[in-house]
Amino acid sequence: MDNEKPIRVLQVVGGMNRAGTETMLMNIYRNIDRRKVQFDFISYYRDEAHYDSEIRELGGRVIQLTKTNSISELVRTMKEFGPYDVVHAHTLYHSGIAFLAAFLAGVKVRIAHAHTTLDDENGLVRKLYISFMRYVIRMFSTNLLACSEEAGRYLFGRKGISGGDYSFFPNVIDYKQFLDEPTSQLNTFKLEEGLGKRVVIGHIGRFIDAKNHRFLLEIMNCLLAKDPSMKLLLVGDGDNKSFIEKQVKQLGFEENVSFVGIRDDIPTMIHAMDVFVFPSTYEGLGMVLLEAQAGGIPCVVSQAIQPEADLGIGLMTKLSLEEGTEVWASKILEQIGKKERNKQKIIRGFERKGYTLQGALSRLMYLYKTNNGDEHEKYANRLL
Repeated sequence: MDNEKPIRVLQVVGGMNRAGTETMLMNIYRNIDRRKVQFDFISYYRDEAHYDSEIRELGGRVIQLTKTNSISELVRTMKEFGPYDVVHAHTLYHSGIAFLAAFLAGVKVRIAHAHTTLDDENGLVRKLYISFMRYVIRMFSTNLLACSEEAGRYLFGRKGISGGDYSFFPNVIDYKQFLDEPTSQLNTFKLEEGLGKRVVIGHIGRFIDAKNHRFLLEIMNCLLAKDPSMKLLLVGDGDNKSFIEKQVKQLGFEENVSFVGIRDDIPTMIHAMDVFVFPSTYEGLGMVLLEAQAGGIPCVVSQAIQPEADLGIGLMTKLSLEEGTEVWASKILEQIGKKERNKQKIIRGFERKGYTLQGALSRLMYLYKTNNGDEHEKYANRLL
């Protein structure tokens, strides 16, 4: 194998900023045998993204494109930077465009990966686009992967997930780095943020509507009425951040909220929390919940969280958003002090769910090496 050329994989993403899908890809890229597999990334993000420099350090290339719907630009890019053995796309319905381009560029293995359960489906034009792109994805892909059944159904439709090319692919994290408290870093962080021995309610996620930060602030308002010393730790960045900061000021509890931005020391952030709260309106999986459970942190989450995210070790409590902030606040209070410290129990939870990094790497290697495109080539040729 040492004399063989590495498998060349083109990952198609929106941009490699810190988010669930992108972090999972980096977990894989850091740990995959890069003598056997090498990644390049197509990015539609105009600026330098969070992971771009690390990708280059690992030997990959970040290819920035601007015309999201240009098939000709994609074909030209694949031929110029390739040849590629695999195109692995993570860009929701846009994946159909990527796969048509990959087919025209002669890429044999084309993997569609579903990561979310909801999109803006308003309007007839959007609905027609979704219906057509589902058809194109099924036609020109060789494999369909999804982080949850609901995510697969959303992107591929019921026909897609009933076919032999569809399979569940667990989101993976390097969970072992979360098992132990990083004591020194944790003490320093608590001192910097004035956490002390306060109860800390935590959340990690982009400041976008789907993460429902407004509801989180309403919950915090209820909690402070019961314990004015509590702290809300918000990790992340995004378009809605300034709006949420203004809301905090309007509610008058700036001293009780820490905005710490995007962090590289996520294990420290996790272990700084007493309860992780995740009131999303929709999620493909909620990979950060795997990180929270790896740290033993009890999680109170919305019904939008997919069942695949629950490790089954008693750390997840699900609530409907319609139950209101008082119910959420009460459930959060019940979870304080219930951190799981049995590491073997946590490890068994990950193993039972198949969320092991080695298992994911082996699975991807199999998919990347298997040239299963012939049947699809014949079928797609009928359209051309």
